[in-house]
Amino acid sequence: MPLTQTIDRALFSSIGDGGIPDSEYDTQLQKTADALDWVRKAYADGSLPLLKLPAATDDLPPVEETAKRLLAGATDIVFMGTGGSALGAQALLQLADYNVPGLSLFRPSPRLHVLDNLDPITLSALLKKLPLKTTHFVAISKSGGTGETLVQTMSIIEALEGAGLGKDIGQRIFGLSEPQVPGGKKNALRALLEPYGAAFLEHHTGVGGRFSVLTNVGLLPAEVAGLDINAIRAGAADALQPILGKAAPENVPSAVGAALSVAAGRAGKNITVMMGYADRLERATAWWVQLWSESLGKEGAGTTPVRALGPVDQHSQLQLHLGGPKDKLFTVVTVDVAGEGPKLDKALAERAGEPVFAGRTVGDLVAAQGRATADTLARNGRAVRTIHLDALDERTLGAFLMHFMLETIIAAHLLGIDAFDQPAVEEGKILAKRYLGES
Repeated sequence: MPLTQTIDRALFSSIGDGGIPDSEYDTQLQKTADALDWVRKAYADGSLPLLKLPAATDDLPPVEETAKRLLAGATDIVFMGTGGSALGAQALLQLADYNVPGLSLFRPSPRLHVLDNLDPITLSALLKKLPLKTTHFVAISKSGGTGETLVQTMSIIEALEGAGLGKDIGQRIFGLSEPQVPGGKKNALRALLEPYGAAFLEHHTGVGGRFSVLTNVGLLPAEVAGLDINAIRAGAADALQPILGKAAPENVPSAVGAALSVAAGRAGKNITVMMGYADRLERATAWWVQLWSESLGKEGAGTTPVRALGPVDQHSQLQLHLGGPKDKLFTVVTVDVAGEGPKLDKALAERAGEPVFAGRTVGDLVAAQGRATADTLARNGRAVRTIHLDALDERTLGAFLMHFMLETIIAAHLLGIDAFDQPAVEEGKILAKRYLGES
């Protein structure tokens, strides 16, 4: 398993005041046995298709073929999707330097764009700057009715027609959505694009958006970026294996994490902070925020997820985390980067008044900072778990993503709620359409 989780410094027995009561954690961990049985049953009977994805291979050839079509002659590829239709893909794309500060501009062609938010100024500027003759688009919506994605797609159709490319729309825009069910609710995205002959990949009908990173929703962008999508799924299988192998709850990292998180909430720690010490974990923490909040924030349950990035957020958040209320559970995610990066010259280190830097690498410093942050939080009575990644590659990130999907599912079971619906989100969508009609 390329992921090592340590929870000792989250418990009262280790850090004293501010720690999660050991008895509450033990109670929740025992309760995960039922949740793990439920997961194994769902795997066996196929009622939770997400669990079958790590071992699946039959759905990968269409992903690979579509990626080839997208790449052919393209200088730019634009993915349109919001929430779960974009965050998981972006988490994977960061392995290929997408949206990595200072590096993303140096990515090899084609340029990758993810329109995950609806902003009129951004969209107008992008459509003016894109070389439309050499740009391919992918519109992603599970239901086909996501308003933001529909608006973006309509805007792109109009831009292509305005540029005299209307006859080629079906070869320039690809769709990814559930199949239209005869007599069922209209799939608006298909209604928009199919008249142009646009090709569609089928969105898995049994896997919702925020859990879809292991489906073609996440794997198509990853394949386009040249990532190893088989390794991503192999990593996910690593995270699932302890459950399918009937390991005891204390030996199932996702069960341990779920028990700790629920116990933290029971102990009044209603905020959970994930701090990743790597640029390429920034989008993964954003993905986790949606996963955690939308899956567990129901019926008065759930804890508020907050994301942070190390070392930079040591300078913007750590004062509050150390000096503020003890109402948080911290997850510090580190990567094995010791020895990586430039080595610091002895004379320069001494000139700067930092002789301890001499002969050390930048990776040595980042590794020390991640360790120091976790230790400092614990020494100040802040509940902290650490997750250490052996590397930051496709297999490890696949394991990381699957771990947190499983942790979320198990936590929902402990809380007695449905991890897979989002009833509170719909009201805002209805009101937005009403207000648009009134304007």
